[in-house]
Amino acid sequence: MIPIAFCCAFTYKMGEKEWLDWSNRCFLQTFDASTDTKLKKWEIEVTPQHFIHFRKTYQHGKQEYFSFHLTKLDSVNFLGSTTNGQLEFKTINDDIIVQTYDDPKGNIDSMATVLTIPVRDMTPEKLDSLNDAMRFLKDTKL
Repeated sequence: MIPIAFCCAFTYKMGEKEWLDWSNRCFLQTFDASTDTKLKKWEIEVTPQHFIHFRKTYQHGKQEYFSFHLTKLDSVNFLGSTTNGQLEFKTINDDIIVQTYDDPKGNIDSMATVLTIPVRDMTPEKLDSLNDAMRFLKDTKL
């Protein structure tokens, strides 16, 4: 019972910078690049302006880029186990910008409602804390 009380007391006092830092660290620690063998490089960031930016670069140069503002976030769902799973970020409407670059099929700009991010080692505590961070940043006025 003490660790839960300590955790809640700690997260209650966290400010915007701490939530941003923690969210970015959580994404860096839990993103599972092994789910896509053609992936060369990836970047994921929650920006100080409260956007989530996610870029994937593949071995042959193709890039996929996703971006949305947290005020458009409707829910964060997790499918899987603590070993591996997927985070699903759902927005209110088609609020996620989806762009492809250097794609042999052509560059595409579109919008989506769901952004799925493969993760590993996502404990219930990390997931709860990530949800807290997303709620805090969504509700924080810039």
